[in-house]
Amino acid sequence: MSNPFENYQSPFSWRYGSPEMRAIWSDQHKRILWRGIWVALAQAQAEFGLFSAELVEELKEHQREIDITKALEIEAQIHHDLMAELQTFAGQCPTAGGVLHMGATSMDIEDNADALRLKESLEIILSRLGNLLLAFADQIEKNVDTPIMAFTHLQPAEPSLLGYRFAFYAQDLLAGWQHLSWIKDTIQGKGFKGAVGTAAAYGDLLGGEHLDAFEKRLSEILNLNFFRIAHQTYPRRQDISVLNGLADLGATLAKFAFDLRFLQSPPIGELSEPFGKHQVGSSAMPFKRNPINAEKIDSLTRQLSAYPQIAWGNAANSLLERTLDDSANRRTILPEAFLLADEILQVSLRLIQQVTINHSAIQRNLEKYAPFAMTERIMMLAGKRGANRQEMHEVLRQLALSAWQEVQSGAPNPLVSNLLQENKITQWVSVAEIEQLTDLSSYTGFARQRALSLVTTIRNQLK
Repeated sequence: MSNPFENYQSPFSWRYGSPEMRAIWSDQHKRILWRGIWVALAQAQAEFGLFSAELVEELKEHQREIDITKALEIEAQIHHDLMAELQTFAGQCPTAGGVLHMGATSMDIEDNADALRLKESLEIILSRLGNLLLAFADQIEKNVDTPIMAFTHLQPAEPSLLGYRFAFYAQDLLAGWQHLSWIKDTIQGKGFKGAVGTAAAYGDLLGGEHLDAFEKRLSEILNLNFFRIAHQTYPRRQDISVLNGLADLGATLAKFAFDLRFLQSPPIGELSEPFGKHQVGSSAMPFKRNPINAEKIDSLTRQLSAYPQIAWGNAANSLLERTLDDSANRRTILPEAFLLADEILQVSLRLIQQVTINHSAIQRNLEKYAPFAMTERIMMLAGKRGANRQEMHEVLRQLALSAWQEVQSGAPNPLVSNLLQENKITQWVSVAEIEQLTDLSSYTGFARQRALSLVTTIRNQLK
């Protein structure tokens, strides 16, 4: 046997995603699903009197005897993977093999199998996303009273709460969970409609008056809803919906990871991802503590974001009742999208559970930048008492710019002491009031209440 490492190996085969997700998209599982659908089709046809139930029992006996080596040998000759599996299965069933695939076209088997795999994959994604949401809920609760400096335009803005910042990501993740749950519940298979979607061949076999009942019975056996109308395939718009749902989830986690990378930079240094005792940050710079997990999330989500565009092309460019130009890329975009999402969710869970919070850095940044936020409070209070709002704005602007220059030079922020000495301010707002307005806990609005309310919503949703 040749060395497998002499050939290209996909990172999705071992590096990204979980064994559970890889198993769903494995060739072995695909063939098991195909055979299960063939057996379901034969069962329904037997129930409608096409042949005996004993033949179905023989098919069931050999249903899981997958022989990929044999199937690949046949495929090398006939160049049709489903027909190769069909011939392999039929060859294992000496009496019943001849009734397999009666009235069907390839996509009656493949598209229903794909729909089943989409549902199975979404179950894993939703489970992981649920665990991630609960981890965010825990961090929101732990940090709901931790004041932080909020940033807009990557510039210090006003105080907020760390728990409220975590709640922003969690709110989007919850919306993603709800959306993906809806997508999973609305996944439909092609059903059994034959070559162009009219079910004409099944009508010849069973009689046209039985077609609705026949397809309904197959839906029950497979526990899968079917599109009422399809061509040779199920509508490829469904793939767009699924991949958009995964990409939407990816966008939220890309922002979370990007924000973490920014906050881990030493000039801010408030949050950082875990760093192992023996972890190496750089081959050249021994001191480095690079945010490799957050960077991986951003790298993989960028790739995930591209797949809905391919699915869009598959839906838009499938001419008339079907063209085959979607087939090759669907072999990669569907499994890879789920493996990407699977990996992203697992890494994100580790990050939020093990995130390091540097409280001293948070306090340092508050002391440096939070005093600037009180200028708006002073301006509003003075305006309420009759001061000219525009004049107050200019006085405060000049004091703030002067203090900013001091901060930039490395000195402590002098703004509060400068405000206390400015008569144009103190004639409207007293020294005691200025000192009171520096209390950060009184200037985070409803952040605490709203963050904790989201925690309750998350936990109730995931019960």
